[in-house]
Amino acid sequence: MKHNVISIVLGGGRGTRLFPLTYTRSKPAVPIAGKYRLVDIPISNCLNSGLNKILVLTQFNSASLNSHIKNSYHFDIFSKGFVDILAAEQNVENDNWYQGTADAVRQTMKHLEKYDYDYILILSGDQLYQMDFTEMLDFHIENGGDVTIATIPVNAKDATGFGILSSDDEGNITSFVEKPALDALEDLKSEVSEENKHKGKEYLASMGIYIFTKSILKKMFDEGAGDDFGKDIIPSSIGKYKTLSYQYEGYWTDIGTIESFYEANLDLCQDLPQFNLFSTSPIYTRARMLPPSKINGSYVSKAIFGDGCIIMADKIENSIIGNRTRIDKGSTIVNSYIMGSDFYQNTDEILKNNKKGNPNMGVGKYCYIEKAILDKNSYIGDNVRIIGGKHLKDGDYKTYSVQDGIVVVKKGAVLPPGTHIG
Repeated sequence: MKHNVISIVLGGGRGTRLFPLTYTRSKPAVPIAGKYRLVDIPISNCLNSGLNKILVLTQFNSASLNSHIKNSYHFDIFSKGFVDILAAEQNVENDNWYQGTADAVRQTMKHLEKYDYDYILILSGDQLYQMDFTEMLDFHIENGGDVTIATIPVNAKDATGFGILSSDDEGNITSFVEKPALDALEDLKSEVSEENKHKGKEYLASMGIYIFTKSILKKMFDEGAGDDFGKDIIPSSIGKYKTLSYQYEGYWTDIGTIESFYEANLDLCQDLPQFNLFSTSPIYTRARMLPPSKINGSYVSKAIFGDGCIIMADKIENSIIGNRTRIDKGSTIVNSYIMGSDFYQNTDEILKNNKKGNPNMGVGKYCYIEKAILDKNSYIGDNVRIIGGKHLKDGDYKTYSVQDGIVVVKKGAVLPPGTHIG
């Protein structure tokens, strides 16, 4: 069934829990899997579902996200499809920036008047999953939904960190509690599959993916339902509008913290990762005309390499190596994500730095890096040791931060030869 849908990807706020990766970029612009950006995930899911009218709402630190969208997604002149940016704006009617997820869509509605659509699909720009949205749209239409929320079964421990929905046997949502306490969970159980029930996953968490019938969302905005979908719009719709739960059974994770970002990336290195980069539903991104990666004399196990890398390391294990990464001889990379570089240094500059003993972009000679994230364009000198782990206290320093034992070297940081962290 062909659906008349417009998709809106929320570009995210400050993303403070992903600092310092969000110091110079928005959350959806954070690099993932060595060659993509987080925003590529919802956009690719839309395109793979046959939905090609996509708007990305941006506000905070949006320059790199805007550039990525502009350089990545092009449609031919015979297509009605688009991926466009809608930046937050002040105008004579409203001089406020977006006050929340729902307010962002509310302020955008006037720009949607030129499009023909019956349904609005609202997506987050900072989640990792593969989903066919047409199945969710079919469910919404066939069941006469006004609002449909994608939900995923979770256990009691995880439930306290999400918005939890209760639904009846027909999928109608009967209640919603934001991040409930453990002792309040007993009354929030929902009908789930026998497999999930056996795993203790009897609670339905909101995935932050919503479908609204166009007229209903306009009506809710006219009624002044609030500025945030999770806190205001969804709770106010229950009992007033037909609000449905669409249970999703696949892999989904919210990239909300450094720890979840780190774990989601390293999981991609496993033999059978939870997120399948090699499926028939591709993840789209900017097409870069980079050479293939070159690896010389390295022991490599469970590693992912982007394009254009020059690798002479001794050992790379359970790690992601991003585009244009250079790693010199004698170095070891374990359980780490090296994001790579935005450009190559020229040979003259490299030789000049070598002569002066200054670091070059990438990882120098005889380094040891474990449990770390190296943001783009970082300069790691020779004999640098970075060893993350629970022995390190959380903190923010000039060239790096530590969160949950993970050392995050900041974008463009220079670590002189012999630097030890951990």
